[in-house]
Amino acid sequence: MAAKVGKSVAKTALRKVPGTSRRQEYSASTRRALVDVATERFTEQGYAGTSLDEIVAGARVTKGALYHHFTGKQALFESVFENVEERAARDIHRAVRGHQDPWEKAMGGLRAFLEVLQEPGYRRIVIADGPAVLGYERYREQEERTTFGIVQEIVSSVLSSYDLAPSMVETFSRVFFGAMSAAGAAVSTAEDTRQASAEVEAAIAYILSGLRQMAESGAPIASAGEQEREA
Repeated sequence: MAAKVGKSVAKTALRKVPGTSRRQEYSASTRRALVDVATERFTEQGYAGTSLDEIVAGARVTKGALYHHFTGKQALFESVFENVEERAARDIHRAVRGHQDPWEKAMGGLRAFLEVLQEPGYRRIVIADGPAVLGYERYREQEERTTFGIVQEIVSSVLSSYDLAPSMVETFSRVFFGAMSAAGAAVSTAEDTRQASAEVEAAIAYILSGLRQMAESGAPIASAGEQEREA
C-alpha cells in the first residue's frame, strides 16, 4: 500500500502547477508522500511501532529528504496529527452547518464526531497516541485550534435563548468539550465502537433534552454567585 502511495505522489510531482518551479513541486510531493505513508504506518502500527526507515522506504525517498522537511519522527507525527484533526473538524463543521435548529445542530455535531471515532486513523493517531507523543499541553492546544471552536458554536447556539454572561457560555463550552473528549476516549478503547457510540449518543442526547426542556420552560440558568446576589 505504501508503495502505491509513493508512486501516486511521484506522478503528481510531474503535473505542472502555475507559478511553481519543478523543484518546488518535487519538494511538495516529497512532503506529501512522507505524510501519507506516515499516516498509514502510524494508523496500523502506532507511533512506537513505526520507524523512520520504513516511512522513507514506503515514500521512496531518502532519509535526508525526510530531515529536509521534518526535524524527526515527532515532527512528522505532529504534521500527521494536524492533518487528521483538521479533516475531522471539517467533517464535523459541515454537519453542524447543515442544521438551522440549534438542538438539531448539537445532535448533528455529536453524530458527526461519533462517526469520526469509527475511523481507525483518528482513534490511533489522535486519541491513543496524540496525548503521549505531543504532551498534554501541546495536545490540548491542537484540539482547541480545531474542534473547540465548533463546540463553542454549538453551545452558543443552544444557549442563545438565555441572556448569559460570556464567561458562563465559556464554562458551558468547556464542560461539553470535556464531555466530548471523554466520550472519544471511551469509544476508542471499546471492543465494540459502534455500540459505545450508540451509548454515548443516548447519554448526551438525554442531557441535551433536559437542557432543552429548561430553555423552553423559561427556567433560568445562573451561577452560584449570581443566585446569591439575586437573593
